Amino acid sequence: MRAWQTIDKSAKSQFFICGFWHGPVATGKTLLTGVIMRTDPQHRKDAVLGIVVKQYIHTITPVSSAFIADEYERDVSSATIRNILVELEADGYLTHPHTSAGRMPTERGYRYYVDFLMQEIALLEEERHRVHREYQDGIQELEALAEKTTEIVSDLTHCASIVMIDGLSHGYVFRGSNYLAEAVGSYSLQKMAMILRTLEEKERILEVLRRDLDRKIKIYIGQETACEAFDECALAVSRFQTRRGPSGRIAVLGPTRMDYQRVVSALEYVSDVIHEMM
Repeated sequence: MRAWQTIDKSAKSQFFICGFWHGPVATGKTLLTGVIMRTDPQHRKDAVLGIVVKQYIHTITPVSSAFIADEYERDVSSATIRNILVELEADGYLTHPHTSAGRMPTERGYRYYVDFLMQEIALLEEERHRVHREYQDGIQELEALAEKTTEIVSDLTHCASIVMIDGLSHGYVFRGSNYLAEAVGSYSLQKMAMILRTLEEKERILEVLRRDLDRKIKIYIGQETACEAFDECALAVSRFQTRRGPSGRIAVLGPTRMDYQRVVSALEYVSDVIHEMM
């Protein structure tokens, strides 16, 4: 069960993970991560990991125990927070640079966050209206649909996007190298060059995009991409079906610190609009 695969979209929806109920309920306080605030060790670790991941995604700065203590919605001492951080690091979910006492997520930490802590969010109303407007002109050609979709998805996610449509003469369309360049701090120049070269290798990219998906959206983090060039990246892939027949895949490629909540929301919404309007 993925946290962002909602069971019930009412205000009291919950999901059951690792023996605990998670999600908004009338009787519990929630954190940014949506984890019910209780005192058992696993919930504390989930809450702390969720704070670190979300804060690091938005600031790209190692997260201090003092910040976590401020964000935590119960009276927990800084010493307790530090002990939890040590445990999370020993378990492989967090790491820290030598120059800072703050923590940052590992690939395993991002994976746990995506699988168990991340909750669904909605695009802003103006963003949803913009997506509809972009497709209202009645796009007829597959190439035009792919170009328009990469433009929309890249603008929404601030990541590179790739669109593959069955019957597309060029196989796929890629956009967003500028966003990869902005993330250069996440990669060495040599790695960046490898990523860009791989994005030009048609057969390699189609192989990555055509993998079987056991859900509407699948997220590969780091080495899960099974592509050497992308082993420091995250790749989210969504399938879609047009009403006229052609189907395809939309992918978002970015650093492992990509905003997973926003990426999933954008892919879900754009895929639904394509089905509805195309």
